[in-house]
Amino acid sequence: MAMDRTQDLSGQKDFDASLARAREWILGMQSENGAWGAFDADNEYYYLNNIPFADHGALLDPPTEDVTARCLSMLAQFGETAETSGAVARGVDYLRRTQLAEGSWYGRWGMNYIYGTWSVLCALNAVGVEPKAAEMRKAVDWLVAIQNKDGGWGEDGTSYKLDYRGYESAPSTASQTAWALLGLMAAGEVDHPAVARGIKYLADRQGADSFWDEPRYTATGFPRVFYLRYHGYSKFFPLWALARYCNLKRANARTVTWGM
Repeated sequence: MAMDRTQDLSGQKDFDASLARAREWILGMQSENGAWGAFDADNEYYYLNNIPFADHGALLDPPTEDVTARCLSMLAQFGETAETSGAVARGVDYLRRTQLAEGSWYGRWGMNYIYGTWSVLCALNAVGVEPKAAEMRKAVDWLVAIQNKDGGWGEDGTSYKLDYRGYESAPSTASQTAWALLGLMAAGEVDHPAVARGIKYLADRQGADSFWDEPRYTATGFPRVFYLRYHGYSKFFPLWALARYCNLKRANARTVTWGM
């Protein structure tokens, strides 16, 4: 996606061959249900998780909402739409089917429903779903409803429990606040008061080193087994959210126009 945008801005065609190969590979990785996994296609043989040496009960790589959203965002940036591409249409249908009743989407590789919801909102925006669409409105309402009193957002590993019944409160983190903000802005909500509070949360907590302190784990290794803390998350995600907010506020349009 970065290569495509760089090429578009420069007017050069240096990366056409590489972009075509990447597109072909992504299309080849789509599963029959319209979704994408991280490493394989149609890897849904769940009975294998019950064999004695199954790795943490997570031996497979089934398609997920967050990875599907990434692939759709890329294809949309390449100019494909649900009307012109069967792959995009099937992917969008998958995301519509997997939205939870509360309005969120599951996130496999980042923690968790905040991450998944941000990913999907970006993808739906990229493929041209209107901000007023029902699935967008439900997701916006959910993100606004779970905002913490301090203006940030947070979620922890308890959200991966097998009997998940809805969001459970957790302390705010910089990266998860950024995900929520990016999701809301992708849904056309840059002027929403919740976004202003989230931006203030990030601005007020920026450290002397210009970054954000984030001791909590916000990435996922194996759900219900172990989680990860990527030190880059608290650096680039808040910066991404702040930059997007500034750019949208001073632009003539309030819509995100590039992929994610």
